[in-house]
Amino acid sequence: MRRVVITGAGTINPLGQDVPQTLEAMREGRCGITELEIRDVDRLSVKIGGQVKGYDEHANFNRQQIALYDRFTQFALLSAKEAIGQAGLEFIGDLAARSGVVLGTSGGGLSTQDDNYRAVYEEGKNRVHPFIVPKLMNNAAASHVSMEYNLKGPSFTVATACASSNHAMGLAFQMIRAGMADAMVTGGSESMLCFGGVKAWEGLRVMSKDACRPFSANRSGMVQGEGAGIFIFEEYEHARRRGAEILAEVAGFAMTSDAADIVMPSKQGAARAITGAVADARMNRDEVGYINAHGTGTAANDKTECAAVADALGPQADRTMISSTKSMHGHLIGGTGAVELLACIMAVRDGIIAPTIGYEEPDPECALDVVPNEAREAAVTAVLSNAFAFGGLNAVLALRKV
Repeated sequence: MRRVVITGAGTINPLGQDVPQTLEAMREGRCGITELEIRDVDRLSVKIGGQVKGYDEHANFNRQQIALYDRFTQFALLSAKEAIGQAGLEFIGDLAARSGVVLGTSGGGLSTQDDNYRAVYEEGKNRVHPFIVPKLMNNAAASHVSMEYNLKGPSFTVATACASSNHAMGLAFQMIRAGMADAMVTGGSESMLCFGGVKAWEGLRVMSKDACRPFSANRSGMVQGEGAGIFIFEEYEHARRRGAEILAEVAGFAMTSDAADIVMPSKQGAARAITGAVADARMNRDEVGYINAHGTGTAANDKTECAAVADALGPQADRTMISSTKSMHGHLIGGTGAVELLACIMAVRDGIIAPTIGYEEPDPECALDVVPNEAREAAVTAVLSNAFAFGGLNAVLALRKV
């Protein structure tokens, strides 16, 4: 099977509007969760989120583009531009035909949908913009990235709630490894921080009103975020021949289904995904030095995930660092695994482990090394990125240092 490496990365998220800003914030343990600035925020009981502040769509797109690009599409396009720029690829000829896009999202153009439901049902308008359907559809971001960069190979969107971007990246990895493509633009994007998006999540009663504190005994729930992470996955020999800078190797991937409950996670399903990713990467579980946890800050997720890690890694679990960067940027839902992959790249490439901030009280059911509050320097060669979604859908990626 062919080897797959990462040669470009791009992002916009609550911690920064590019990769260097984001990694600096992760190293410093900075929190990007703030008071929400959205319409009708006073009608919400949850008023915090990982919102991209200081973002001006008019500085990046013209009026015609804004009419066609929902916020989640804008985030994907900006992140793709950074990633492709770093990779130094030009998609022409045979490479264009053998390159594609697989992106994850859960809500798609939810802000567009929210605005237009309001216009029709609240304001009584009888007409909406003719581009509403192509603007809100889940595949809009993937389609616009493919058109912008002449990507003519496999291009589609994965929507598996909180595991969307891990599933997308895993499928992109498998396509290159199997010989279906030489390069793939992949990752995820989400922008659910509109009134309807937050109100819907409030109904689940899993949201915190003050902070995201994964693994801490006094945690009070998850916090929503928004943003995108986009990567260039490339066949190793193709990257080596052109002298590309390699950020990390994508070594393995596994996905499982709990087949149990629509919202409650399963230790067995998560453990099987972790074990599967390690096996697919042909790693010994003793090699795994760091795991970027799904780590939502809910009691159900945190204790189940820690138990799954313990089951999957055995005695190695006590020696493996596991942190949740959602404590800093919030839960980006369909885009979360993509932004979190940046922490995994930082771990294997720079030897810096992003912390779990907001950690205040040890929880005996989460008794692993959660890298509390401060980043840590540590040499690791193999890492995992966990994503466990509503619907019992689990996706775990394994990365190696190159």
